Amino acid sequence: MQEIERLEHFKFLIIIFLVINQNYYSQTHPNENIDRLLRNGINEIVKQNYQIAERTFRQLDEEHPKLPLGKIYLAATLIAKSFDYGIPFDEDQIISSLNEAKKISENLLKENKNNLWYKYYYALTEGYNAYYLAINGSILDAFSIGLKSYNLFEDILNQDSSFQDALLAVGTFKYWRSDKLKFLSWLPFVKDERAIAINQLETSIRNNSYNSHLAIYSLIWIFINEKEYLKAKNLAELALRKFPQSRLFKEALARIYENIDLSQSILLYTQLLNSYKDLKLENRVREITINHKIAIQLQKSGEKKQALKICNEILSINDLSDYEKSQLSERLQRIRKMRQELLNQN
Repeated sequence: MQEIERLEHFKFLIIIFLVINQNYYSQTHPNENIDRLLRNGINEIVKQNYQIAERTFRQLDEEHPKLPLGKIYLAATLIAKSFDYGIPFDEDQIISSLNEAKKISENLLKENKNNLWYKYYYALTEGYNAYYLAINGSILDAFSIGLKSYNLFEDILNQDSSFQDALLAVGTFKYWRSDKLKFLSWLPFVKDERAIAINQLETSIRNNSYNSHLAIYSLIWIFINEKEYLKAKNLAELALRKFPQSRLFKEALARIYENIDLSQSILLYTQLLNSYKDLKLENRVREITINHKIAIQLQKSGEKKQALKICNEILSINDLSDYEKSQLSERLQRIRKMRQELLNQN
């Protein structure tokens, strides 16, 4: 069951892997207007102000149409919003933005194939294309394009080792690749680079880079995977001091407390659930998901009647949309199984 939860967050790590690489460019762009728009837009994504972020990146696209930045970041905003809210992706807008960004990036590379930033645009665009193929079930195509994106990021890092966001991207990818292939680490051509990757990410945090909050998120889930819960907790609390309303970090902290203090985990999940209700949006995918997580912690803490009540409330919902059913099908099966186990225990 925890493996499924890790896979859910691994999907979001793909987004983080991509967004991480947006921020470094905003730190160094010589055009002050581009720098300002990128900084503002990315900050609004982190603060979950998606409408403002969309407006900012549309403005960036209108004012600088010969660069793919506005289109790439608009797609990033739409993907982040849909993931956070648990609502369908705006496929037409996302696909259109990424296709146009790819054309612009390819044309720029034809002008100068060695240009660091042109490579960066292309790598970033291909990374989003890979992610979108993955969530639509085209796993082999997603892997092929995603690997090309990763190789481009490595090429950027080889060209400029001070390119911190490329380092973060490569480090994040290296860790999860090594983790998934660790059962083959005895082979001479399979390297376990997890320690190196963690060191790269920790270095970026110590250097207090502009994107350090995203490096922190990546490390949180790495430490959870490594069962280093105290380290993960310290990082999550650090992030929440800076972004106290962040659902991203609050959910990560709730997950950490599952292994430290069940009552605190339940409290954090409840706060997270209330924050979604305060949005006054119909986002039952997220609400059902979080309610299920609360029920799991209640069951583990011996509060079986409360856990059963939540399961019954979830399973009594009979008007889920096709999208909600597709997103929740596996989870609903697990809730039905959990409900039966709780009934058998009574």
